[in-house]
Order: sequence, then structure tokens, then C-alpha cells
Amino acid sequence: MPAVAFPLRLALLIISSLTALALGVPVAVADSAMAGYQDVEALHVVDCLLPGQVRRLGNRTYQTPRRPTRTTAADCRIRGGEYVAYDRADYRSALRVWMPAAEAGDADAQVSVGEIFERGLGDEPNYEAAKIWYEKAAAQGNTRAQFNLGTLYEQGLGVPQDRVAALNWYRRAWGIEADDVIFASAAEREQAELRRQLEEAVAEKEAQINLLNRRLTELQEQLSRSTHASTEAQGEAQMLNSLIAQLRDQRDQSRTQLNALPDEVLAGTATPAVAASDGSLRTRQPTATDGADAVRVVDAQVQTYGDLSLGRYFALLIGNQNYSSLESLVTPLSDLQRAKQILEERYGFTVFVIEDGDNIEVMRAINDLYEVIGEEDNLLLFYAGHGNRLTTGGAEIGYWLPSNAERPPRNTFWVANEFVTGHLSRIRAKRILVVADSCYAGLLSTEPSFLLVGDDGPQYSNMDFLKFKLGKRSRLLLSSGGDQPVLDEGGGNHSVFARAFLDELEQNDRLMPSPELFLRVRNRVTERAAELAFEQTPEFKTIKAAGHEVGDFFFVPTGLR
Repeated sequence: MPAVAFPLRLALLIISSLTALALGVPVAVADSAMAGYQDVEALHVVDCLLPGQVRRLGNRTYQTPRRPTRTTAADCRIRGGEYVAYDRADYRSALRVWMPAAEAGDADAQVSVGEIFERGLGDEPNYEAAKIWYEKAAAQGNTRAQFNLGTLYEQGLGVPQDRVAALNWYRRAWGIEADDVIFASAAEREQAELRRQLEEAVAEKEAQINLLNRRLTELQEQLSRSTHASTEAQGEAQMLNSLIAQLRDQRDQSRTQLNALPDEVLAGTATPAVAASDGSLRTRQPTATDGADAVRVVDAQVQTYGDLSLGRYFALLIGNQNYSSLESLVTPLSDLQRAKQILEERYGFTVFVIEDGDNIEVMRAINDLYEVIGEEDNLLLFYAGHGNRLTTGGAEIGYWLPSNAERPPRNTFWVANEFVTGHLSRIRAKRILVVADSCYAGLLSTEPSFLLVGDDGPQYSNMDFLKFKLGKRSRLLLSSGGDQPVLDEGGGNHSVFARAFLDELEQNDRLMPSPELFLRVRNRVTERAAELAFEQTPEFKTIKAAGHEVGDFFFVPTGLR
């Protein structure tokens, strides 16, 4: 295994020792606690406002506006930037960093503002505001904004739920034409399903209206024959009239939607017109992000498939089996050992391994990937170990539990999903796949699954798939389950999920995109879990907050290159 060191970057502050002496605390103890705190604090990704550049124009010197970026707290300090050290979940602090650039028309900043509104960050999500900022960036050709709009339409957040409109936004982000067979096939499937649902809704409401009308007619006849109409009967008649009116409104709404569906799929797939802030329609290529730091030289070769370059392949495998305060697990280290062998020997990955890592080791390993991985590279991040969740401000937050994790609710040393997704956004890799085998692993992403993936997998050739997908960033999650516990054993020396995942990788002999891998793994896991009288269903999602752009992740055996 190629060795990559994860050196300690920050020295202790002198003030920590002075404070310890003043309080009567042994310096060694205080220094250890302070070091741990500072290490964690420095590794977090923050919204950083960098100083403006000092430029000269002739004899005149001037300073450019401050520049927003997302980087680690340590890097922000080194570069003289400003960030909120506390209350990082306060959306107002994050908005102050990004809003000036967004209002000035920077598409990347507009996407960041939209994501702040969508996620809420300590407040209630504002999907309507998120949609507005995504549209501004989408009008400039920003594929990340186009993808984010698709997820809003797929889930019906801030907009009417419309899976065909969602597909259309995904198509734009993907960069394919409306008459492409890939898109047309998926759109036809979704439109047919929508038509079926609307027709069923109209029929159901008609049946309910007819049933209530019959009861109302009977009641009115009774009232007409009675010389002393009861208050109860009159009240029931009024209630029936109100219910019938509501059902008619619902039926008419469904009927209007049904009539609005085009006779042909492609008739309804025109590119959504989104006006830029000046009222015009503009397009541009996404700008390069900040941070052109030199990538650490690692002995890893660029992989190819045919005449296409796939970049270099890296994997960080994290397995926590032996815990100091929690019940130890049985299989994570076996999972890592076999995964390392398969990835190195069969797929040509450069593999880094963290076994029974504490929170500092896990967080530093993820952080230091930034110095190793380049813009065209691939990263597989695999985690096996305990997971947990806590409810904070009405939101469910998932965690990976390192070897020094304490029992809930003491989450001092837990590694939050927000830390992981923050670094996935910062790491320059073109393609990242997170494979998480832990309880509540699905909480790493709350996004919908792929509309373009049916139960029978992609319906097009691998080369076409590659040509469409290779230019797009991907941030994907393949989890052992959703928001629930999962099996640690049941697969011999592996968990049920890890066994299925590793078996599929080992048996594969052709180019395999991650959606196909998911479908294979899901079927294996659900069947095996059912045999053990347990319900477990893996999930495959995008990690939108980390900058997904409708890309994908590909496993290519070395013999095919």
C-alpha cells in the first residue's frame, strides 16, 4: 500500500500552558486537551472571506473586493481570511460571506446562496428563495444549479412536484439534447407514470363525489318529507356539500394537470427558460474554483478506457471495529482488508487505510486528501463502523463514530456528516463515491435517488455513458441502509452489505457504473437480510451539498484498459 503521512500541522498555543498554570491544571493534561480541540477546529470546512487583492494600474494602487470560498479553518487563517469560529450553522453568517458576490452575478456564489437557503443552516429551509438563486445561476449555464433545480422539482420543494421537469433539468446539467434516446426513454417512463397517477386520481375523486352525491340526495329526500327537519340532518347536508366542493376542486386540479400533459413526450421537454438578473438569457462555462495549490505527488497512474482518460483512482478505507466506550463490532477490519486487496489488485486503486481511528485520525485523513487528489481524479471513501444520529433543531443529524466515541448523547468525538460533506465539496476530485456501512448511513444525504436509473439499470452503451458523464462532477452515496440500524454480521467474515459490495466488485469483469453496482448490491442485501428475518435496503443518492453535477463513478478492471 502506498504510504501517505497525515502529519500534525498545528502547534499548541503558548496561552494554553499559561492558562493551565493559572488554574492549577497540569500543563501536560491541558496541552493534550487544547491540542485535540485545535486539531478538530482547524480541520472543519468554513465559509471563508479572503482579503481582496492589491493591484496596480499605472501609478494607482487599489484593492479588489473580498473573495468568498469554502476551505478549512486552518487554511482560511493562513491566507488571512475571515470566518465565523462559532455558530457556524447560523445561515446569516454564511450569507454574509456569499451574498455580495451572488448579487454581483457570480454563478458559483449564487449556487452557494441557494444551498444555504435550501439547507436552512440552523433555521427553517426556504425552498422558494433557493429556487430563485438556483435559477439565476442556471441561466448562466451553471450545471450544479441546474441539477439542484431538478432535485427541487423531483421532491416538490418550493415548486409543484414534477418529475418530468426534474428530468429536464437533469438533462440540461448532464449536457444532452432533448431528443437523445437516454433522456427520451426516461422522460417517457416518468410521463407515463404521471399520466397514470393523474387518471387514477380523477377516477378516485369522481367515485367519491358520486358516493357523497347519492348520500346527499337521500338526505335531501328525507328532509323534504319531514315537517320538522333536525339540526343534525341539516348539519350533515352542509358538511356533504362542503366535502363535495373540495373533491371537485381536487378532481379539477388533477384533470387540468392531465390535460396539460403533451401527447408526445418531447413536446413537453423544451429547455426551461430562466431569465438572468438583467432579463436576458446568458450562458457561460463554470469558472475555476479558488485553490490552485500544488497536488502532492503520489505514485498513482492515470487510468484509461479505450481512448478516454479516467484520471487516477484513490480510496480511503476507514474501519472502526474496536471501541473504547462502545460495544465493539466483528467485521469492519475484515471488510477493509478484503476491500484493499480487490481495489488495488483488480482495479488499480491507490489505497489508504485507517483502522480503529479516533476522531482526529479520521478527520485528518479526510482533510489531507485535498493535498493528494487532483481535479480529474476519482475517490472512493469507504466507512465501516458504528453510526448514530441526534435530533438538533428539528433536524436529524447523522454521525460516524470513531474508536474513541463516547456513548450517546455525548457526541464530543463523533464525526458529523456535515464535516464529511464539507470536505467532499472541497476535495478537487472529479468523481467521488462514498460507501457507508453503518447504522443511519443514509442520513449522509437526504436527496432523492436517480430518476435516470430504472430497476433494470442504464439503457445505453458504456462508451456513450462515459462520454456523457466523464466531464461532470459526481458526489454519490451508496449506503448500507437508510435512517435505521443495519446488520453487522451475516456475510461470513463481513457484514451483509460489505459482502454483497465486495463480491460484486470481485466478480465484475467489465466497466461498471455505480448505479449498476447499486442495483446488484441492493438485490443481494435485501434477499440475504430477509433470510435472517431482518429488513435492510441499501440506498443510492446524490450528495448535492457537496457539489454534485450529474456525473457518475466507474469501476473498470485493469484488464480492460
